[in-house]
Amino acid sequence: MAKEIERKFLVRGDHWRDLVSEKLILRQAYVASMDDRSVRVRLTNHTVATLTMKIGRAMTRDEFEYEIPVADAEELLGNAIGLVIEKIRHKVPYKGFVWEVDVFRGVHRGLVIAEVEMEDESDDPELPDWVGREVTGEYRYSNQALATQFEQEYDELSHSA
Repeated sequence: MAKEIERKFLVRGDHWRDLVSEKLILRQAYVASMDDRSVRVRLTNHTVATLTMKIGRAMTRDEFEYEIPVADAEELLGNAIGLVIEKIRHKVPYKGFVWEVDVFRGVHRGLVIAEVEMEDESDDPELPDWVGREVTGEYRYSNQALATQFEQEYDELSHSA
């Protein structure tokens, strides 16, 4: 069983853009959503599709991910719960870790969140000066909440670090 261990932060400024090593166009949505688990479909660069199950709400979660046909992903996106999230993911290497900076589009335009995946909860990545307030564990900043609870949560979201 795979584990996802990550920390999440709001982003301030845009000088991280000079460090980007890769950009990905993502569309993703949820086909099942519960308090502590979800099933997500994601289409990356219009060419690669995955179905991902996540269980848990802490920094460490169980994660199962499987590649699926793009046509299946498109159909699942059309039958999703709530909103389809659109974002550009920028991979930013920084002092031994690769940060993923998500710049949201569509209804979440203006929201920018950075995540860093770790091998162990005891890892202590040095924080770049462009990350702001940590939002790890704040459900309202999870992609699941952004997709399924938009009307309830949007007014409370801070877009600034």
